[in-house]
Amino acid sequence: MGKPAKKKTTKKKSAPDGYAAELRRLQIQLVCLQRHLIARNEKLLVIIEGRDGAGKDGTIKRITEHMSPRETRVVALGKPSDREQTEWYFQRHVAHLPAGGEFVLFNRSWYNRAGVERVMGFCTEAEYESFMTNVPLFEDLLVRSGIRLLKYYLDIDRDEQKKRLALRERDPLKQWKISPIDKVALKHWKAYSQARDAMLSRSHSAAAPWIVVRADNKKLARLNLIRDLLSRLEYDDKARPRLLAPDRHIVFSFDAEALRDGRVAP
Repeated sequence: MGKPAKKKTTKKKSAPDGYAAELRRLQIQLVCLQRHLIARNEKLLVIIEGRDGAGKDGTIKRITEHMSPRETRVVALGKPSDREQTEWYFQRHVAHLPAGGEFVLFNRSWYNRAGVERVMGFCTEAEYESFMTNVPLFEDLLVRSGIRLLKYYLDIDRDEQKKRLALRERDPLKQWKISPIDKVALKHWKAYSQARDAMLSRSHSAAAPWIVVRADNKKLARLNLIRDLLSRLEYDDKARPRLLAPDRHIVFSFDAEALRDGRVAP
């Protein structure tokens, strides 16, 4: 008898060897970018969106780890107050926009209305439609005012979210991340997918396009998001293009076909 055929196994693509060294190299480039922003009084706003457990906090931590705390701000707004609920929807976000020389990251943003508020019924249909109509106009205004705006959506599949939320429950250092919204995230997976698809399709524009990051592997997602960010901006002492080229299987500009061809998780 011949030897039995080896059983085929599927293996998630792992992070490249030398992750720490590559991350350090990219973080040095981020510092070069920041020096450029400060010297030229430029304004950069980066929006990081994604499902619960997609890796937003970890990605932002690696971006900001060695940057100047004076010119770098991370904005993660909580539930709006009673007064804020009566304001123009974008009003409370405007106060946190970058001034000259600043690099601001929004850990979630005004897109809460297109995601969790939509799925969990925290806004009316009229409020949702008003947001979806006005957000491209609002972002176009920001860009024309001189703010450089980059929007990233971190995408993971259902099994990966389930695993990460379970690990969060058991990790005493991540208890602060657990919320009632997390506990029903998997239950509402399909509704969140539909809300995500509508958000990407209706708020993707030439002035403020969406960039999707396949984030099932956290380390690869971080490296490639940073490469993509750096590759889109001009600054002094910028590395050669080939050293900043992201893997376009991991990070890519959104297009409608991505919702049908498997590049975005169903």
